[in-house]
Amino acid sequence: MGGKVYLVGAGPGDPGLLTLKGKKALERADVVIYDFLANDDLLRYAGPDCEKISVGKRPGERSTPQEDINSLIISKAKEGRIVVRLKGGDPFIFGRGGEEALALARAGIAFEVVPGVSSGHAVPAYAGIPLTQRELSSSVTFLTGHEPPSSSSNAINWSKLATGSDTLVLFMAVRNLPEISAVLIREGRDPQTPAALIRWGTRIEQQTVTGTLADIAAKAGGIEAPAVVVVGEVVGLREELNWFERLPLFGKRIVNTRAKEQAGTLTEAIEELGAKAVEIPAIEIRDPQSWVPLDEAIQRLEEFDYLIFTSANGVKKFLGRLHACGRDVRDLKGLQIGAIGPGTASELSATGIRADFLPEEYRAEGLIECIQGIDIRGKKFLIPRAKIARDILPRTLEERGAQVEVVEAYETTQPDYARGELKQLLSPAPDAITFTSSSTVNNFVKLLDQHYLRGVMDSAALVSIGPITSATIRKHGLRVSIEARESTIKGLVQALQDYFSRDAEEISCPGP
Repeated sequence: MGGKVYLVGAGPGDPGLLTLKGKKALERADVVIYDFLANDDLLRYAGPDCEKISVGKRPGERSTPQEDINSLIISKAKEGRIVVRLKGGDPFIFGRGGEEALALARAGIAFEVVPGVSSGHAVPAYAGIPLTQRELSSSVTFLTGHEPPSSSSNAINWSKLATGSDTLVLFMAVRNLPEISAVLIREGRDPQTPAALIRWGTRIEQQTVTGTLADIAAKAGGIEAPAVVVVGEVVGLREELNWFERLPLFGKRIVNTRAKEQAGTLTEAIEELGAKAVEIPAIEIRDPQSWVPLDEAIQRLEEFDYLIFTSANGVKKFLGRLHACGRDVRDLKGLQIGAIGPGTASELSATGIRADFLPEEYRAEGLIECIQGIDIRGKKFLIPRAKIARDILPRTLEERGAQVEVVEAYETTQPDYARGELKQLLSPAPDAITFTSSSTVNNFVKLLDQHYLRGVMDSAALVSIGPITSATIRKHGLRVSIEARESTIKGLVQALQDYFSRDAEEISCPGP
């Protein structure tokens, strides 16, 4: 059976701008052949067995000839594989996608084109520059600045373009910007026309320089590609419409150490505020070596008075085994159910279970406080939790006369990272590293020590979800820069926002 090729536009850089159809193609791919301008984060949508091949030109390196790329795509497809050719922006807008499509058509290879969000309009939008605006711009021209206007092979009619369109958007024009600006002025464009150069648009590295057609080349001196240049009166609107670079966490790199299955909520919240979330799971959630103790407890649910959950993971694993044992949530009738925090309670409510008590302080001590005035002598508690966890809750309950059965519902282990992988993820150095539990702290410190990267924690702000996690950070001889007032993901994100909204000298950090 013959293969198939998808020419997929990766968008301008922000992973959120990938189309749904592009994501679906990546999920199906056997091979992904990608460019330098395609964000590496998009490769996570490809399966673990997918072959990933970089053919993009990086600054200072030799580029792969287009003919070789065409041959590679065709050869992989002829092996009967699903090939995604992942290209920055849109494949058919200065992306040489047309050349690749023609090569495929002439080779008899089935293909589809999945359009992408072009950097031509997305990058200016992220810089606060609308390409059209009533009374300012009713026409837009996209053109390449790859060749200098003086080149004999340059086919652009500069005399018509200079004044023939209200807004000009130039791709690949950084190197030739002085000559392009000069020729536009010579051909009649007002030297005082507002102009902007936007580098790495839509990413946290976005850098915008504004000026006029007469001085933009000088102002942007030293800035390297990739960049988009905009010339037109609409550039003047940036001062009011610059939304992206004003986001509270714009430009920050923040490490998320939560388990892979749980990282999404924090990552999304961080990136909505303009930061780049670098996911480096410090813990991996695994099933216990045996389900027997938990299954036996589930078969004896009628014996218990209380069912206590200390994590969302405990809820997921418990409910999974509940169904595996031929029971369902109706069998929880009569049990008093406690949750350590809103995240755990939310996991319960997703299956229609309402927590009977939820502490104001989201830790074991808070759960203890919830039942402070209740006589629990002789009452039986079931606590499904991690293999290794704090003992304060079961110990305190037993001291008050309760019978407590703690069963292992899951275990947390330290993930493995390939040699050099952590170093790559931590470069450039992060601005902050977040910790949502003591286990994330302990494992992350071990990982850095194993890979000789402990120094990374000296320059980054260390962010704790609460006092127990903070105590673990200090136990390693490290300083807590930020502690959430509320021990939730929402509280953690708010603490990050507060911290970076003012100078570090003004921060009142908890503890030494």
